[in-house]
Amino acid sequence: MKPLLRSLLCLGLLGASALAQAFDLNDLRKQLSEPEVIKGEFVQEKHLRALPQPLLSKGHFVLARDHGLLWLLQTPLQQDYRLNAKGIARRDASGWQMVPTRTAGTEQNKLFFAVLQGDSGGLERDFELSLQGDAQHWQLRLVPKSLLIKQIFNQIDIDGGRYVERIQLQETQGDSTVLRMPSSTSASLTDAERHDLVD
Repeated sequence: MKPLLRSLLCLGLLGASALAQAFDLNDLRKQLSEPEVIKGEFVQEKHLRALPQPLLSKGHFVLARDHGLLWLLQTPLQQDYRLNAKGIARRDASGWQMVPTRTAGTEQNKLFFAVLQGDSGGLERDFELSLQGDAQHWQLRLVPKSLLIKQIFNQIDIDGGRYVERIQLQETQGDSTVLRMPSSTSASLTDAERHDLVD
């Protein structure tokens, strides 16, 4: 998995007497962090300048608000990843093994994690955030401000409604990644998923 990723309210008076609700970063954060568990499928397209066709990978994910993220790649190869407060781990024959941090791939994965769980505070440390739309249809643009992230990404665009639906990452060297999650839903953890997340 070389992908991964943070998100966000204010009430105001509009007009003389009408009370309207504006959708801001706090609203988006609350909306995305509300479900305890979200599951869904993902399709990732990696567009490389050197290749005429994008590299396509598919799988599914399990995001547990209090435990972390399982990112389960199914094609073109099978590989399981886990992201939590300890870092990023990859499953091999002997169990979960921590992977090196501070690479472009791990930064991308942490970014996906932050976005999916609505961690706007984490995102704001590294990005300038601009949000448009409402709770049903919103667009969030992230422009890097940290030196490390500026070396990796030019900008990141995230679209969603109830959940995150699409993430597009524009990389500094001209490559890009598009991640689509069209079928996310609130759910419960299975015993196996709980074991993987808290192991």
